[in-house]
Amino acid sequence: MSAGARPGAPGHLGHSGGRGPGTPGPGPGRDGSPDHPGPGGGSAPDGPGAGGHGVRHSAARYAHPRPPVALFRRSGPDRLMLGLQRLASAVEPLTARLPPGHRIPEPAGNLCVRVARVQRPVPDVAVLTLVPDRPGDRLPAWQPGHHVDVVLADGVVRPYSLNGDPRDRGRYRIAVRRIPGGTGSALVHGLAEGDTLGLRGPRNAFPFARAERYLFVAGGIGITPILPMVWAAHRARTPFRLVYTGRSRSGMPFLDELPAGADTAVRPDDEFGPPEPARLLDGLAQGTAVYACGPAPLIDAVRAHVPPGTPFFSERFAPAPVLGGAAFEVQLGRGGPVVAVPADESALEAVRRVRPRTAYSCRQGFCGTCRVGLLEGVPDHRDRPTGGSPRGAEFALCVSRAGEGERIVVDV
Repeated sequence: MSAGARPGAPGHLGHSGGRGPGTPGPGPGRDGSPDHPGPGGGSAPDGPGAGGHGVRHSAARYAHPRPPVALFRRSGPDRLMLGLQRLASAVEPLTARLPPGHRIPEPAGNLCVRVARVQRPVPDVAVLTLVPDRPGDRLPAWQPGHHVDVVLADGVVRPYSLNGDPRDRGRYRIAVRRIPGGTGSALVHGLAEGDTLGLRGPRNAFPFARAERYLFVAGGIGITPILPMVWAAHRARTPFRLVYTGRSRSGMPFLDELPAGADTAVRPDDEFGPPEPARLLDGLAQGTAVYACGPAPLIDAVRAHVPPGTPFFSERFAPAPVLGGAAFEVQLGRGGPVVAVPADESALEAVRRVRPRTAYSCRQGFCGTCRVGLLEGVPDHRDRPTGGSPRGAEFALCVSRAGEGERIVVDV
């Protein structure tokens, strides 16, 4: 849970300007990204539908998905889509064993950039402008919701949301809030103009879907992936409303970059009190897509109040808790130590107690950083690889699991 959240206060949301503290060692977490997804941090994204009607990067959703809603306004689940869903579930374990169609990106990063500018618009937030290290090069295209994996010192990788103008192929911009004890955020805040970095991506784990209108809800540093979406809707003259929350105005970046004259509500807690999720959704019209990014309590409360059937997308600062899991074992190499994985814990957490330098990044199943070779066992794949990170015969330690009492042997 993000620092500053107020658990146990139903109907009200706590706020944190940053992501949860990271864990030392190579591998990520987003501090304005996912030291925590992905991306913003890296947060995990949710797809259309709230309260069980959407698709989100969580163990519970992929372990026990609900049937698709019927097409053409019929009641009950759609039989064709349900059949296709069953077929996909049967085929996926087979295709997962095939070799990847293209080479898996190297951990050193495949795009070299230089820090052209460092700004600090509010305390503890660093805004970095990144340009190609080789003058004249153009950066890969991106869309609102995309993030890049930033390769930092000692092989530490953190995903951060792209926060600038997608039309500008000459520069990227990221914003990172410093988190006490956060490995990734401390390294980013130590960067200076002229330093070079490796990037992977960009890739999209928080898709900006076309809709008749939008409601954007941003909490603290969660404004980073939301801001390009707001501007895209504004330029397209698509109706939208932005609710930007935080502890105080002095800690809320990019207030001066919100579109002038747009329907925006800036709600610092010290001026308006903790926001009530039901009021955030007042007057939600049919055809509205809801986007939320910020601390977990904010996202969960908004999701709980979104009407069924409303498209809902979110990006989390930290991985969702393990729900409906079973205890299993992970053996680190043939003949290596066997690590017990409790039902309510990820294999990554368990393995890092034995191998603390095991690399990770988003911790939500989309970046591929913690994927390791699968030597033996029948996995329950719960990751959702994005572009550039094929699964292959591998096992994602952060989200994938095995059956009750079973053992997975991985190449670690």
